[in-house]
Amino acid sequence: MTMEMMERPSGYVGPNLDPSRVRFHRRELGRGVIAVMARPIPGNNSGIIFGRDAALVVDAGINGEVARQLQELVRRVTDRPLRYLVNTNYHGDHTFGNHAFPPDVEIIAHRLTAESMSDLAYEKKVRRRNLGGHVSVLDEVTCWRRPDRVFDGERLDLDLGGRRVELRHFGPGNTPGDTLVYVPDTRVAWSGNLLVNERLLPMLLEVGAARYAETLARCSEALDVETIVPGHGPLASRAAFAHAIGYLQALLEDVRAAAARGLAAEAAVDAVPIRREFRLPWWFPIRRARALMRQFQRLNVLFTYRKLQGALDGARAAAPGAARSV
Repeated sequence: MTMEMMERPSGYVGPNLDPSRVRFHRRELGRGVIAVMARPIPGNNSGIIFGRDAALVVDAGINGEVARQLQELVRRVTDRPLRYLVNTNYHGDHTFGNHAFPPDVEIIAHRLTAESMSDLAYEKKVRRRNLGGHVSVLDEVTCWRRPDRVFDGERLDLDLGGRRVELRHFGPGNTPGDTLVYVPDTRVAWSGNLLVNERLLPMLLEVGAARYAETLARCSEALDVETIVPGHGPLASRAAFAHAIGYLQALLEDVRAAAARGLAAEAAVDAVPIRREFRLPWWFPIRRARALMRQFQRLNVLFTYRKLQGALDGARAAAPGAARSV
């Protein structure tokens, strides 16, 4: 099991996920298929899906207060009983709210996500860095309710009554167990942290750029998706796959070149900018998005540099005679 890199570039400022300032807005993407969009961005998005017999929520939010807001939204849009809660990844801003859902709501996640939900204190420490100083919102999170059901491999199907929902895992990306919640009859998918809007950049925290791009390529090939609801930020189109894959490939190429020039990690962070084709267009409407993307780029360069450095160190250690040369 991998662990999120704790190192950050000097002066790094991450996204503010403070839930106390978030308001949810519903967007219907099909009958019984509702995106729950957080404002201001980059708050945590969610989703409500229901069929004839049951309803499902995508991601639980960062604490009990958010989880209760999501359950109230379910009651407003349907009289179907809430039966399922899907965790798209293990991060606390997606899973800390699990404990506030009733015991008869079955929480489902990929096995790798469930295995990562083991150290509450550590995970709270990590997520507190992205709360804009409002760390008290996590005080009520005293237990980390783990999934009731896990699936292994690529797919688990749920029947809500006349509506099939597919839980799909194509490999590691932002986290090891990234799961998409796919509704084939509307061609809508919730992507968690795996994929963001086609104008924005992904974050590298645990998985290298090459493997991340491979996962996205498999996902793009397998799913006939039209609308993507990311875990954060505005809705995305299918173009988000090509944008993210192209960015990750370019990032790896640029960081390799910086390392080949002999630049140290922090020097590479400053020397590898976002390529022009991946910069936000002038008209992009989200305030602070450019500043945040520059921070993501700096983080991604540092992470990629460390992964390359680790691979090189590992190769040296495995080489014949390595022990004698230490």
